[in-house]
Amino acid sequence: MDAPDTASMEAIEKERAQEVKKERAQLFPLLLSSDHPPAFTENSEPAKWLSNPSFTFDVSAVPAVIPAPFPITSPLENSDEEDAEAPKKPSYEPVPLPSSSESERPSERKEKGRRRKRKREKGRESLGQESSRKSGVRAWIGSETKPSKDYYFDVHGDRDNLAFGCLYRMDIARYKLQYHSDLSEFDFELLCHRRYSVSSMDIDHDLDVLDTKLKGGGRYYSVKFTTLERHKGFKHVKIAVKKSSLIPGEYIPLVELRTSTENGRNELNADVELEESWEDELLRRTRELNKMSRDFPHDEKVWLAFAEFQDKVANTQPQKSARLQTLEKKISILEKAVELNPDNEELLLCLLKSYQQRETTDSLMEKWEKVIVRHFDSVMLWKEFLFVRHGEYSKFKVSDVRKTYGHAIQALSSACNNLCRQQDYKGYNLKSNRSSLVPLELGLVDIFINLCRFEWQTGHRELATGLFQAEIEYSLFCPSLLLSSHSKQKLFEHFWNSNGARFGEDGALGWSTWLEKEEETKKEAISEEMVEESEGGWSGWSDAFSNEPAAKKEISEEHLDVDNTEDNPDNEFIPLSDDVETLLKKLGIDVDADPHTEIKDTMTWKKWSQEELSRDSVQWMPIRENSGNCGSFTSAYLEYDMDRNEQLSRVILFEDVNQYLFSLCSNEARYSLVSQFVEFFGAKISRWTCTNNASWMEKVLSLETLEDSISEDLRVISNVCASVEHPVPSVLESLLGSNTDIFRSTSTVMFLRNAILLCLSVFPRNHILEDALITVEELVFNQKSTSSSSIKPSRALAKSLLKKDRQDLLLCGVYARSEAAYGNIDVARKIFDMALSSANGLPKELTEHIPILYIWYAEMEMAACKSSSSGGEFVQRALHILSCLGGNLKYSPFTTKTSGLDILRARQGFKEQVKNLRSAWAHGDVKESSVALIRTASLFEVLTTGCSAGIQIMEEAFSMALPERRSHNLQLESLWMHYLATLQQYVKQLKFPKVWEVVTQSLRMYPYNPKSYSTLVQVSSFFTARHKIRQLFDEYMQRKPSVIVWLSALAFELGKQGAEHRVHGLFEKALANDKLQKSALLWRCYLAYETDIACNPSAARRTFFRAIHACPWSKRLWLDGFQKLSSVMSAKELSDLQEVMRDKEIHLRTDIYEILLQDDMGV
Repeated sequence: MDAPDTASMEAIEKERAQEVKKERAQLFPLLLSSDHPPAFTENSEPAKWLSNPSFTFDVSAVPAVIPAPFPITSPLENSDEEDAEAPKKPSYEPVPLPSSSESERPSERKEKGRRRKRKREKGRESLGQESSRKSGVRAWIGSETKPSKDYYFDVHGDRDNLAFGCLYRMDIARYKLQYHSDLSEFDFELLCHRRYSVSSMDIDHDLDVLDTKLKGGGRYYSVKFTTLERHKGFKHVKIAVKKSSLIPGEYIPLVELRTSTENGRNELNADVELEESWEDELLRRTRELNKMSRDFPHDEKVWLAFAEFQDKVANTQPQKSARLQTLEKKISILEKAVELNPDNEELLLCLLKSYQQRETTDSLMEKWEKVIVRHFDSVMLWKEFLFVRHGEYSKFKVSDVRKTYGHAIQALSSACNNLCRQQDYKGYNLKSNRSSLVPLELGLVDIFINLCRFEWQTGHRELATGLFQAEIEYSLFCPSLLLSSHSKQKLFEHFWNSNGARFGEDGALGWSTWLEKEEETKKEAISEEMVEESEGGWSGWSDAFSNEPAAKKEISEEHLDVDNTEDNPDNEFIPLSDDVETLLKKLGIDVDADPHTEIKDTMTWKKWSQEELSRDSVQWMPIRENSGNCGSFTSAYLEYDMDRNEQLSRVILFEDVNQYLFSLCSNEARYSLVSQFVEFFGAKISRWTCTNNASWMEKVLSLETLEDSISEDLRVISNVCASVEHPVPSVLESLLGSNTDIFRSTSTVMFLRNAILLCLSVFPRNHILEDALITVEELVFNQKSTSSSSIKPSRALAKSLLKKDRQDLLLCGVYARSEAAYGNIDVARKIFDMALSSANGLPKELTEHIPILYIWYAEMEMAACKSSSSGGEFVQRALHILSCLGGNLKYSPFTTKTSGLDILRARQGFKEQVKNLRSAWAHGDVKESSVALIRTASLFEVLTTGCSAGIQIMEEAFSMALPERRSHNLQLESLWMHYLATLQQYVKQLKFPKVWEVVTQSLRMYPYNPKSYSTLVQVSSFFTARHKIRQLFDEYMQRKPSVIVWLSALAFELGKQGAEHRVHGLFEKALANDKLQKSALLWRCYLAYETDIACNPSAARRTFFRAIHACPWSKRLWLDGFQKLSSVMSAKELSDLQEVMRDKEIHLRTDIYEILLQDDMGV
């Protein structure tokens, strides 16, 4: 720079310094400076702050003449050198009040009063400094006293905020917008230099002394500026300035920050972007969507985007009338879209949901019925219609919803039959043209499962079980006869009304087998009659009482009745019901009295709810009308009347199930029916569908108790948050109670055992059903025997199954894994060695699933390695097993260590086998055996090379499948979960960013899988703060709302101190969702939290009434109110609740008078 330029710059800097000094002379400066100490003398002018009009004290009201202001001296002038080193807080002496006579001395009493006043003021000042503000922070703009620090942390808080309910206006910074584009080069540099030394904010005077313009402007948080900020007609300006990095060692570019303009001035190189206002966006977006809807009238995404934009517009409108106008506009848009695309289901659903915001319940149902009649073969529309029928509290009745389910099943069943007939008529092969039939049948099965779950949750458990029995018999065990639908139902009615054992009962054979045996019996009877007729002749007289003992018994009973009648002639015409009423009156119970006035103790209703739950857990199996099983009740007096009616209600007739029967053609639909049946009754079975499938989400939404598969992951989250080494039940499990009331009873496991055994005749060599059967067999053994033994309880069952089919290799694997889980490793090895050795001579179709057997064997050895102190032998065994599969070698039991040549041969073989899968995976043909092959290759690389190589194998496998198929395939989802578990196992050996990226990708791909959230919490517990986990939970609550994400978030928060507000917010946010509001499980969790943890009875009462209004079909939810709110609600309210349950047709098994009888009899 030249010398003249330097001189001019120095002159400008001096002028700027003088301006700064003038600014400092104003009132109440923000920062202090000790360079120019104040010098006040007696002849100096009065201080400006004394004449400030902001003081409310009216000087004119004082009668005496005010003398000259008392000179104020700075405490720094009289301090010594030691005091000067430590800066003191500036203090100001109070202004003395004027006196009428200077010679007049105050009395001693007044002097003592002044001293006490000074002491009180001094005490208040010290108290305020200790509790509210830091000492020495009473510096103002213009004061030359410089504090020791430029900033302070207020750790105690200001008590005045509590006293006045708000912040003091002078404690809030007042900012002034600085336009960088208007600054010259020198202005910008000076602003940067003075950024921290001299404030660039506007000098903040007291609001009372500001001029009129500043008063009208207000602070940045005032109502005026808030209204301007929310004004949709204004445009916002974005200024993005490239900031120079101050991090040492970072690359510093040589490009200057400034650019020269045409007029020679250097301006800031900032990217200035002018955003459009909301009104501009509204006009532009409406114009674009109108044009797109005209150009692409058959594109559903355009119409849905148009409707979604109307929701965005409605959210910005505070007036209800404006929102209603926007809703009308949205409905007109969707009506036009449906007119142009009448068969589009997405547009129809969006239109009907919009109608729901405007129409009444009756009008809405009429519109739904019109749509359903026209689109009777749409599974999606039927599911949504049933969902709407569930939630209408005012119109809800079990019989009405049941009738709607019957219409849905009949309509979809006829659509499936028509499709099958069309394919048979046109000569198409079912396997080649199954893309439309299989989804339709799977949707039909889902609706049937929802019906059974609905009947179960409303208390009609015998009907739910009977529906399962009837449908599985009708669709899986149908006789191989060419019958019409009507003839088939007639034949099935004959089976249902007979004495033959039904599905799941002891001795059940299946409908077709039973029919064959009955035909054989009839043939034998006919042949015997023909033989008798051929012999001819008279056989003599036959005795009318062939069964003499039975005849004698009947005669004796008749004589006994006659004797009793003769002894009691007065009771000849008295019905038995009158005797019951007489007995009740003798016990002090008036049957004719108002029930509301009889029961005044709420504990009686609590006992009633407990008895109702107990009977629900026992009475779930249908009984036969002619079985003679009359059951037993507590009171013998009601046995004849009430017991008989109750038993009749438990009889499931053919008329109760005939309208819900349908036939299934595809094996996928049949297997889905069996898998969901096994899972429905609590057996542990592998997941039958992908978690992104609508069936899985509907099932989770309809739950009212926690399943074992979900509870395991919630337990993992709770244990990680509580830092518990050994697994303990989660807080949610303790809130909801155990789920073992029925699903672990002896009768249930025996029912499941018989059912799965019968299903294996339809699905032979299905290792998933075999695994579930062995698990159920263990439960049966554990309930019958309490002794601990090393003998596997399911060993006899597995051996009997293997005797029937010795070529079932996967059954050998299931049997071996069960032995290993019981601790018998040597027995498991023998079984695996036998199965793998015998696989060499089997045909190819039987050895297709052999990789599954290899991975089971290798993983068993690795699991034993983890539990053993010396794991070298286990690793060598696993390496030998994997080398045999990779090198295509004939399997032989492990004897010696695997050679290096065999390892190289196995690595090359795995590469070739994985390469051969590429074409099949690209076309979506992903089988369980191919996934098992990828897992074996990955485990082989982990043992030989390292975890990175094994992980790379799985990543390459994922690249072979298309991304859209990856998130909707069950086998690929299972492989991804294995990939996630492997990363979690070796998380300390890998880089955390890579692991975290995979975890977040798992949330994006499978947001409804509980393992994604349990892995998230486990991995983040090592490296991530908890608030980041909360942010992820909040993000997916908004992006992909589901019961799974909310249960995971609740398991993460429950049990922590200070998380009450967070938990309440999670519950309220979840139940504000239209879908999740129908989750009885979330409502039960919320109610249990309010009563057991928050201990807020009034809030629990409100929650209960909201819950039964949203989920009126859940009997368990109603009974929770009786059990948890008996101390809050009156007996009359509980009695009214029971009456409402009866009006809604919730099935109740216990009469309240039975509980009163139990109390009187001391039961």
